Amino acid sequence: MSVAVTGSIATDHLMTFPGSFSEQFVEGQMENVSLSFLVDDLVQHRGGAGANMAYGMGLLGLAPVLVGSVGSDFDDYDAWLQRHGVDTESVRWSDVKHTARFTCTTDVAGNQIASFYSGAMAEASMIELAPVAARVGSLDLVIIGPNDPTAMVRHTEECRERGYRFMADPSQQLAWADGEMIRSLVDGADLLFTNEYEAALLKQKTGWSHEEVLDRVGTWVTTRAANGVRVEQAGADTIEVIAVPETKPVEPTGGGDALRAGFVAARQWGLGLERATQVGSAVATAAVEVVGTQEYDLPRESFLERFAQAFGADAADEVAPHLPQSPRSA
Repeated sequence: MSVAVTGSIATDHLMTFPGSFSEQFVEGQMENVSLSFLVDDLVQHRGGAGANMAYGMGLLGLAPVLVGSVGSDFDDYDAWLQRHGVDTESVRWSDVKHTARFTCTTDVAGNQIASFYSGAMAEASMIELAPVAARVGSLDLVIIGPNDPTAMVRHTEECRERGYRFMADPSQQLAWADGEMIRSLVDGADLLFTNEYEAALLKQKTGWSHEEVLDRVGTWVTTRAANGVRVEQAGADTIEVIAVPETKPVEPTGGGDALRAGFVAARQWGLGLERATQVGSAVATAAVEVVGTQEYDLPRESFLERFAQAFGADAADEVAPHLPQSPRSA
């Protein structure tokens, strides 16, 4: 039984400007801006919510099926994902567009000037899930992560029509989507993932109360940064799980994707909701202690040691049999 991960696949190009943007603007000439910044460095990272989640599941021994659209420049990224256990055979390659790209320059004050090129991601709506299921045998769960909006709607509707269990993870797309679209993405989901702000935005735009959301999904997982994770089901006691403490400087980008990867992997192992959330919390902490959303690894012994410190030896003993003996390294 396979997990299909639909969502964005992108590369991030991050640069640092050793000055201040504000000092470069000329008063009275804002309608004629023409600026070029000499930057100190350029760092390129693999990213995209779908690819990030699939990467984390691959580290944990699953063979997730990545579903998304990329350009002809995807070769190296493709090889990287395959080396880390991700099935990329259902990724669609565009004939005319490049892989989605995020380009950002940050100045000394933390101000940013950024651009996002959706590129091949705009063609993700051309992908049908049925051939994916036919190729791998069956789909136990389809993760519908942030992606081209039309693709998200199509994948959700197909899951309903074909009876595939699906996880709704609309994430940043909640900011611009209207209530009708959000309701269509969430209603009937086996799992719903949001952070606290997204949870409030979802209720505001759909007009649903907290209880009405719970009535429409199987399990609602809300991430709360340093305050941990809340897991809710209609008619059941709420589960609260702490965030595993960090021991290194934190770069939060990608932490949510890593948490989802750990949670889904543990559920696929057959673990309960609380234990799965704990695994997600531990993977998220590993991810945010490095720069780059796919630069972390999960060495078995150190992962279990840290897991035991956070959640107890019995919890670590329950997780241990499911971790790969020789985990793939980043």
